[in-house]
Amino acid sequence: MKQLSVAAVALFLVACSSKYQAPDANAGGRYKLAQDTGPTDVIRPEDIVEVQPRWEPKSSGGNKSPYTVRGVTYHIMDSEIGYVEEGNASWYGAKFHGYKTSNGEIFDMYQVSAAHKTLPLPTWVRVTNLANNKSLIVRVNDRGPFHPDRIIDLSYAAAVKLDIASAGVGRVRVEALDLRDQEQASFILQLAALGDRDRARELAREAADKTNQRVEVVRAGNVYRVQLGPVKQAEANTLSQQVSEITGEPPLIRRQ
Repeated sequence: MKQLSVAAVALFLVACSSKYQAPDANAGGRYKLAQDTGPTDVIRPEDIVEVQPRWEPKSSGGNKSPYTVRGVTYHIMDSEIGYVEEGNASWYGAKFHGYKTSNGEIFDMYQVSAAHKTLPLPTWVRVTNLANNKSLIVRVNDRGPFHPDRIIDLSYAAAVKLDIASAGVGRVRVEALDLRDQEQASFILQLAALGDRDRARELAREAADKTNQRVEVVRAGNVYRVQLGPVKQAEANTLSQQVSEITGEPPLIRRQ
């Protein structure tokens, strides 16, 4: 394993301070780590899986507007269409790895994602490192960075891919993707993937009764996937909120 110098570690800590710092979990806070760091293992840019943008309904969680952090009030944009901004990007990693993002998903520092203060969740954006012109599409599913001089917080993997991780902060251009041409596509909402067939069937019946939609259990090996649909874009937003009330988690949404 490659050893980090003291200077590099210090730089990592400064870079990651862009994310809202909750108290140490040992003192009753949310996170186990008091400070953020990168992973202990080395991540190579060529090993990072890039993501393919797809239209999605807005999340039932993470889009409350306005909201306030550190005494500053933020208003969520009505739409991401046309959003372009240049400014500083930072990254976040191990402290938040495995915890829920603002829209209820699980943050994985080894995957490509990002946090933004006011874009609707989720939003797909293209991030370009203005120092080297490297470009990457990322999915915004979290809130931050809560610093006035930074416009986006990248997952550690995304920062590595753009060659920003070692410097900690880099100047970027962020451009929201317009995926409206995909809105008329049909989508499947996966409510859960369970190992218990009876529980999967019970959940499917409950969801069908609540939504008046077709819900089926699809077996994949020893896993039973509870899936709703297909449905059109106009229905997906409402249905996503309804099934979230049943499962306690936002559904996974994929294009049919």
